[in-house]
Amino acid sequence: MTFYDIIFYLFAIITVASAFIVVTTRNIIYSGFSLLFTFFGVAGIYVLLGADFLAIVQIMVYVGGILILLLFGVMLTNKITNVDIRTGTVHLLPAAIGVGILFGALTSVMVYTEWKSEPGEIPLTTTFSIGKELLTNYVLIFELLGILLLIALIGAASIARREKE
Repeated sequence: MTFYDIIFYLFAIITVASAFIVVTTRNIIYSGFSLLFTFFGVAGIYVLLGADFLAIVQIMVYVGGILILLLFGVMLTNKITNVDIRTGTVHLLPAAIGVGILFGALTSVMVYTEWKSEPGEIPLTTTFSIGKELLTNYVLIFELLGILLLIALIGAASIARREKE
């Protein structure tokens, strides 16, 4: 077992354990903070896979944007910090059967498929490769998307301004 295997299993355990806490805890604050560790674990797995751009996007978009917005929304809302989430066990048996069937199907696919494995080279950084492609081969599309996003931003600002007046 190599060092990378140990780190992978560490990130996998963090991700699965914190995701389990997210779906089983009754306190929404604990669930939100466990979701933070889930997102960081997924970002760590992305780094191990050589997808550093995806890891950075994972941290910036999900941790920096969505999760912080969710936690601030929960914490700043009055009388919701001590509210327990209602977890119903009405459909527990059908859900367990569905999960078992899905687990069996995925396991059989993993075991009985003849996976093609070739040695490949992982680039040192994917961010450099993506940046080089965006600014050389796809520069026209990149600039057109920038203009399109600017038009969407101006349109959203104008709609918000009209609704205010």
